[in-house]
Amino acid sequence: MIALAAQQQWHITSIDIKTAFLYGELDEELFMEQPEGFAVKGQERKVFRLKHALYGLKQAALQWWKALDKSMEHLGFRCTKSDSRIFILTSSSGPCIIIIVYVDDAIFMGPDCLFTNCKKAQFMKEWDCQDLGDTKEFLWMRIHRQGKLISLEQKDYLQTVLECFNMHNARAAPTPLPQGYIPTPNESPENPKHKSHYQQVIGSLLYLMLGTCPDIAFAVTKMSQFAANPSEEHLSKALYICRYLVGTADYSLTYGRSRDGIIAYADADWGSVHTRQSNTGYIVLISGAVVSWQSKAQKTIALFSTEAEYMALSDTCRQLVWIQNLFGELCINLRSIPLCGDNQGSIFIASNTVQEKRTKHIDICYHYIREVVESSKVKLYFVKTAENYADIFTKNLSRDKYLKCRSTLGISFKQST
Repeated sequence: MIALAAQQQWHITSIDIKTAFLYGELDEELFMEQPEGFAVKGQERKVFRLKHALYGLKQAALQWWKALDKSMEHLGFRCTKSDSRIFILTSSSGPCIIIIVYVDDAIFMGPDCLFTNCKKAQFMKEWDCQDLGDTKEFLWMRIHRQGKLISLEQKDYLQTVLECFNMHNARAAPTPLPQGYIPTPNESPENPKHKSHYQQVIGSLLYLMLGTCPDIAFAVTKMSQFAANPSEEHLSKALYICRYLVGTADYSLTYGRSRDGIIAYADADWGSVHTRQSNTGYIVLISGAVVSWQSKAQKTIALFSTEAEYMALSDTCRQLVWIQNLFGELCINLRSIPLCGDNQGSIFIASNTVQEKRTKHIDICYHYIREVVESSKVKLYFVKTAENYADIFTKNLSRDKYLKCRSTLGISFKQST
């Protein structure tokens, strides 16, 4: 949505909803003991019946969302079916205002600044909120706006992570993993203390990877596969990722550099050394930067490289169809989304429904891509391997190849001091 706001030059403002979970009305009968120090004299054995949710109740989040949805409907907004965290107010010409709500944080965006602020003021009358003005931060991500460009970065969170693991003064590394490194399973007995430390490192890196650091996606997901019983070598390579982040601390994902529409790349690396499972990687670019990315091991073992590439294309198609559905609800009609791959065989299988003996064993769910291609929701294109930028999400690349792929993700760097 930030990429869309950059492309359409929308106004963005935000609020913080105070004590959000306390607004939800409970459907069930719930009772609680009188808090210590607040018991009514002579009635200490009695309990309170809760009418509203409290923080810590498992029903609190759902009841807050129900109250929020009812309030939004009263203000003229409707919840999108594609994502329950997005509310939209539309007109005949398209979306007027889009609201993104994550727990107690909300972002308002729309083409008309005055109308957007007016609706925000109406929302603030419904709930006790703090007006944060133009959006500067959301979910630990700093948001910077300069002209037509919008940048996202997590430098503050990154510095906290580096200091936590004593890596803030480490020497920078050029890539997330050493060139040619292939991790191997640990055959030694499990060390609980070592395991806990390793999982803390990987967990911290995962939040960065999911937020604004797509360039470490392969390295983090690969090393996370050994979190059950990590070795000293695994911990060393997890901290090596931190060394890479030391050198890229002053970077951000920048949207608005291009007016191009949506384009996606998918790739697969056939057969890992130990599990024989292939790796799937894809990226989706909007407004000159990546908005969706994934690097993961495939669930089933591919018998040949074309099958692995076919499954990667199918996984990417599902994400593209979701984006298309979401944009449709926002009254933005998309034509066929281009999806690029570097395997002619997989593109042929996806474009032709004729069953062949070499492909009849492929799981039915992966054939969903054929329906998507036939309905023209997605259009497949062949690109050379050197021009398939999803390659960065499937394997540990050499430095030159890695830097070339990274340059297409929309990451802008400043010279570190």
